[in-house]
Amino acid sequence: MDNRVWEPDTSPPVEPPAPGHGRRWPRRLLVTALVGALAAAAVWLPPPAGRQRRHASVRPPAAGPRAQAPALTAVTPGVPATLPQLAALIGRQERRVRSRPRDARAWAVLGSAYVERGRRTADPADYPRAEQALRTSLKVRGARNTEALDGLTALALARRDFPAAKLYGEEALRAAPQRWTAYPPLIDAYTGLGDYTAARASLDRLLKLRTGAAARPVVRARAAAVYRDRGWRKDAVAQLTDAAAAAGTPAERAACLTGLGQLAWERGDLQDALRHYEAAVRLDPEQRAAQAGRGRVLAALGRTEEAYSAYRAALARRPSPQDAYELGELYEARGLPARARARYEQLRTLVRQGAAAGVDEDLLLGQFEADHGDSAEAVRRLRAEWRRQPGTEVADALGWALHRTGDDEEALTYATAATDTSKGGLRSPLYVFHRGLIERELRLPAPARRHLQEALRINPYFSPLRVPTALAALSGLGGEAREERAPR
Repeated sequence: MDNRVWEPDTSPPVEPPAPGHGRRWPRRLLVTALVGALAAAAVWLPPPAGRQRRHASVRPPAAGPRAQAPALTAVTPGVPATLPQLAALIGRQERRVRSRPRDARAWAVLGSAYVERGRRTADPADYPRAEQALRTSLKVRGARNTEALDGLTALALARRDFPAAKLYGEEALRAAPQRWTAYPPLIDAYTGLGDYTAARASLDRLLKLRTGAAARPVVRARAAAVYRDRGWRKDAVAQLTDAAAAAGTPAERAACLTGLGQLAWERGDLQDALRHYEAAVRLDPEQRAAQAGRGRVLAALGRTEEAYSAYRAALARRPSPQDAYELGELYEARGLPARARARYEQLRTLVRQGAAAGVDEDLLLGQFEADHGDSAEAVRRLRAEWRRQPGTEVADALGWALHRTGDDEEALTYATAATDTSKGGLRSPLYVFHRGLIERELRLPAPARRHLQEALRINPYFSPLRVPTALAALSGLGGEAREERAPR
């Protein structure tokens, strides 16, 4: 692994994409027919925030230190906004589009604010109203409406619709190639499709643009994500550390610290991960990912009751199916099956709510079904997901689901794809663990032993359910977890 530390405003060499690289997707129309006229769209808007049941508790901040945040006039991709800021912005934009239904920018800002609020609260109910507002903006101004295209890209990412995110992101880039805000979401779309070459090339173009001081934390955070996927962990840490230092708001800094906590967790450094997660929560109590990260680390440290509390706090504040899944597995690993079942049922409920709002949760549901439900159903869902957006995470999940149905020969082809880092992609302990167990079932003891040992070297705490399974499998293969650790 190349561990060179790169200068903040440069990028590692990127090999040119091979001809025909990536998958071709059918082009969609950027603007679909809207039901009714613009006046009807204005009537569709939800009632003022004070009459909304779901978000009635979200109000502009009271006077004090937290009220000093500047008023938000738009949503910038990659820059977190607080819920009070978003509530104030949404209220202003709703009033504006009611009085000026042909104000395309107001519709675009409103739609993007809905997307960000849905993302921050893990409440997908905001996504349909975001789509309506953004498409209204396109209808008013036309296809070269970059603000609406940015919002549609962000919405597609929030719904895990990476082909659509790529379509809208590339359209926004063609409309205004020098706008830096088009690049971060497009990089995420390429990554979701497993096209790491395109993601790195887009990062290189982004780094060559002249960006102001306010944009640099976002750019560095996106560089960190690309470097992490490439396996350059030290470079990712350096970029995120710089991004945290340059962050303009507590919410932005908390997001960077959460990323640093995740990087520390992935290399098995529990104390460093906990330090970053706790700092993030202190800065921004709305940072759900940091709360869930705390739960993950506390469980690995043996502080189980505190881990339960951290997960429950994350779920109470922003209910996420991923967090419900992790807490369910923690309960299962600690011998509490009834509590585990309750969290798994919560996961199913949240997935249904997300699907009703257009969120693609087939990957998560497939992962869950493979280990805790109907593995044949998992294969069906994940095959369809692979055809639509063949990312690395989907390859791993499909391979594991095939293993659970007994089709280990085909399973190994997907597991091999998921662990092939020659074209980019993170070396994940979960993916390597899955490959090792598939190889053991195929009576390939040497590679099985090697991959199970590697999973435990990368992160000896990667899963409360799977680490004991890896240790038992190694014992049966005549191997043991080695002492040496993966490079940090």
